[in-house]
Amino acid sequence: MPLHTMKRFDEELDELKTHILAMGGLVERAIENAVKSMLEQNEELALKTLERDKAINALEVQCDEMTREILVRRQPAAGDLRFIMGIIKLVTDLERMGDLASGIAQGMLRAEENPPRNFSNLDIMGEKVVRQVKRALDAFSRGDTELAMLVIEKDAGIDILYKRMYREMLTYMMEDPRVIGSSIILSNVAKNLERIADHATNIAEMVIYMERGHDIRHVDHEAAARLLSGEE
Repeated sequence: MPLHTMKRFDEELDELKTHILAMGGLVERAIENAVKSMLEQNEELALKTLERDKAINALEVQCDEMTREILVRRQPAAGDLRFIMGIIKLVTDLERMGDLASGIAQGMLRAEENPPRNFSNLDIMGEKVVRQVKRALDAFSRGDTELAMLVIEKDAGIDILYKRMYREMLTYMMEDPRVIGSSIILSNVAKNLERIADHATNIAEMVIYMERGHDIRHVDHEAAARLLSGEE
């Protein structure tokens, strides 16, 4: 994040960043609670996740208002404008993560009467996705493009795990029609986690854009690495 001769401008950007990280912390905990609620069939945790989404949405509104005020009053340019543009996209990704965590919690509540008998690798996938979100937020907090690139690199492993879980769910449904309902819910949970990981990747890409000015959203990982190293 650029430093300025106007102290108040720096304070405003720091305050905005603090709000983003607070929103990110809520999202992290919402994902953890949502996955745990499904694994433990814990209604209280599921309801807490749904309640937390309201706080995430409130922070989204606050961040949007702060961003608009900065754009109007400061009319940022160059690196400052990149930072603000990145923030706008980052807030949207965090809000979507919160919605997807709520979707997992809602799935748990729907599955209460007929809970899944086999959770496949849901616990492993949940841990990996939360780790991705944490890495992305840490990369944003520190302006760490190397860590951001690690998030992008690790996303492929999440995709592979999701496809494996999806195939397992199909196998369970073919073997025992009684588990079709719960298996569909669990497949949706896995899909939500995969999408959360995609949003973490989006945040990592925005970190690179904010810090280095490179838009790598539609560039493969190897090409992005060469771009950042100055080879391209």
